[in-house]
Amino acid sequence: MLLKNGLRTPLFSSRVLALWLAVLAIPALASAQQPSGAGTPSTPATKPDSPQPKQETPPQPSGSSKGFIGYVTSRSIVFPDIATNPLPLSSGGKFKIFVNQAISPAYVLGSGVSAAVNQANNSPSATGQGWEAYGTRVGYSMARASSTSFFGTFVFASILHQDPRFFPESHPGFLRAIKYSAERIVITRNDKGNDVFNSSGLLGPLAAEALSNSYLPRSEQTGARSMERYGSDLAWRFAANIFKEYWPTIFRDMHLQKVMPNPGNSPQR
Repeated sequence: MLLKNGLRTPLFSSRVLALWLAVLAIPALASAQQPSGAGTPSTPATKPDSPQPKQETPPQPSGSSKGFIGYVTSRSIVFPDIATNPLPLSSGGKFKIFVNQAISPAYVLGSGVSAAVNQANNSPSATGQGWEAYGTRVGYSMARASSTSFFGTFVFASILHQDPRFFPESHPGFLRAIKYSAERIVITRNDKGNDVFNSSGLLGPLAAEALSNSYLPRSEQTGARSMERYGSDLAWRFAANIFKEYWPTIFRDMHLQKVMPNPGNSPQR
């Protein structure tokens, strides 16, 4: 399709379509790992007449407003990166999460909404208007989302030994959920379970936006537009984190999903 400014923008850029078809062609989704039940610690036998020292027991998570960080009891199809166990992920496990994310309903729906917003703003303007232009914008959005997941969830997370999963809280309060969701943009766990700077999560969308300059219209291939899209990526991630926080709560009453404590890494909040 030849546009007024002389740029040629196909319905689906061949590079966009090739990238998305490559994602869809990857077989075998990740199987959810079922959490194991926690054992009950044994108490040593003591004489009935001997006085017993008072032992302090660690606080146990309850159904109050104070939550604990843990993992869900079953894998989420909508948000595949919600943790289902406290164990470290191998590089293969991170790759499986990337595959599941690329074809998850949340990514498809998010790409449709993002394309609709860009359609309303006529961004990029070279794409034009109409259903064909909307389809092109959906393709752009899906390619960017998939490459963000590829770089952030798999490549950089494997190289830097960081855990790309989201560990939700139980019974999150609204203000606490907003704070925690924002924190997890810049903080993540490493493979040892310690909180570290989320370099993989921040580098992923940056690399994806740099790659997108190879298939987006020329008007988008500037540093300013790339950083604007990068900021938008982080804003969408913040919104997604809030959904992930409340996702187990939505299904808890139906006994489909709940947050289990993460042994050794369940600080009270």
